[in-house]
Amino acid sequence: MKNISVITIRAIALSVAALVASAAMAQDDRNIKLGHGISEDHPLGQGANKFTEIMSRLSKGKMKVKVFPSTQLGSETQMIAALRGGVQEMAIVSSAPVATLSKDFMVFDLPFLFQNNKEADAVLDGPVGQRLLDGLRDKNMVGLCYWENGFRNVTNSQRAIVKAEDLSGLKLRVMQNPVYIESFKTLGANAVPMPFTELFTALETKAMDAQENPVAIIYSSKFYEVQKYMTLTKHAYAPYVVLVSKNFWEKLSSEEQGVLRQGCVEAREFQRSLNRKMETQQIEQLKSQKMVVNELGAGESDKLRAKLKPVTDRFTQEIGAQTVADVQKEIAKVRGNN
Repeated sequence: MKNISVITIRAIALSVAALVASAAMAQDDRNIKLGHGISEDHPLGQGANKFTEIMSRLSKGKMKVKVFPSTQLGSETQMIAALRGGVQEMAIVSSAPVATLSKDFMVFDLPFLFQNNKEADAVLDGPVGQRLLDGLRDKNMVGLCYWENGFRNVTNSQRAIVKAEDLSGLKLRVMQNPVYIESFKTLGANAVPMPFTELFTALETKAMDAQENPVAIIYSSKFYEVQKYMTLTKHAYAPYVVLVSKNFWEKLSSEEQGVLRQGCVEAREFQRSLNRKMETQQIEQLKSQKMVVNELGAGESDKLRAKLKPVTDRFTQEIGAQTVADVQKEIAKVRGNN
């Protein structure tokens, strides 16, 4: 009788253990809402879809990412608030709204900071970029990695921008970002902050003459329907920031956290490569849509840099001289190796 009791107890214990293990396995399945503000055919949208495939493969199907493009979960500012509140798991946003929470990120808004993609990659993927991401934990978010938005360019409906003075008087929409507002005011434009969702209509109704964005956004948003001229000013390089809710992050095992980081980096390489390949194609497609595309001569770009130096100097103090110096040090390393 005693042996039967022992056997029975052991059987019950094993059954309970199996149930606990089964429950734990069920809890291992992670459903992740990932929001962003761009259409699915944009390189960011394609990168986000690629990320879902990568995550499924790396997690053996346990980490299920569902993408909500085109501001379905709200504007970038709203999605950041949702991450911080723990009601959304992930978002991919431009660096500008992140800078409202962490001034270090304003360094990416400084005019003519980077000359090429190689410099941007070195900073973003290096220790300085990682330090900025790590600083977001205090804001209840975890920064995984950076994807590419790209160099920003000016479009307008009035005239080709062939010299610095041609920007004067244009009603130009900018992001709700102090560096961009001050930069274009300094160049003589009437800089007007406006949500991106209102931009096409503002251009269509002539409430705005001009705007500035990377080529991929200009193309995917069909700005060629309401803008005749595009000048490849490349006045700023803008990254996307891949963010995770800290509340959600802390529920993950260290293995799951590692999978998320690996997935972000793998998808980044796909998205960057696609963005750069498509940019060349999209410039030609914009031309085929009767958009007049031109580049600034070296002398005119130098004029813009000189005019904007006081803006850089002013915001360097606001961002933090050490952060700006650290970024410039990494850029100098790349330029020294060329």
